Amino acid sequence: MIYFDKVSKSYPDDSIALENVSFTIEPKEFVSIVGQSGAGKTTLLKMILAEERPSEGSVFFESANIHKLRPNELNNYRRRIGTVFQDFRLLPNKTAYENIAFAMEAAGRTEEEIAADVPHVLELVDLGRKMWNFPKELSGGEKQRVAIARAIVNQPDLIIADEPTGNLDPVNTFEIIQILKKINDLGTTVILTTHNKGVIDALGKRVITLDQGKIIRDDKNGGYVI
Repeated sequence: MIYFDKVSKSYPDDSIALENVSFTIEPKEFVSIVGQSGAGKTTLLKMILAEERPSEGSVFFESANIHKLRPNELNNYRRRIGTVFQDFRLLPNKTAYENIAFAMEAAGRTEEEIAADVPHVLELVDLGRKMWNFPKELSGGEKQRVAIARAIVNQPDLIIADEPTGNLDPVNTFEIIQILKKINDLGTTVILTTHNKGVIDALGKRVITLDQGKIIRDDKNGGYVI
């Protein structure tokens, strides 16, 4: 599904974010990307989202070079990706239901689809009872579950979870990872970045380790080793 072909990224100040990176992520895989701060994880994710362009090499989604897509093709491509961030990025003046509905409206979904799908996806993340709560009325773990529901409601092919447990306690961290595993079990590809060794070791899934912009490990059933 995703293929990095000898991708490098450098900046005008001569800093190198990625250097000759090649790997493939197959459909329905769960892949964790780890590395210390500055290792290149964020740049790699931005490449997949077409927010950064390679200095060298190419990034493919299926058979398409994503950095050569026309604007309308790029919009369609991005709709196939759901993103979850460390800081939740919920709209504070909208309820949990409205935050998710807003994402569906932006994708051109009908009112009937919204009315049917939003309650369903909130139940999937065990928040049906908090449907009409505003973000300020939710715990950190609950906010992240709303963010995950928003990311999956348009049935993307890929979920990118960028440090989704960075602001959470161990109990909520475990719950969020279990939800991501459930989403993966239902057939969605998941790419997770994290600094949490416990999360990686508990997952027992593929781990790609970056160091100074290079892949130094790619373990099918890996742990957190740096």
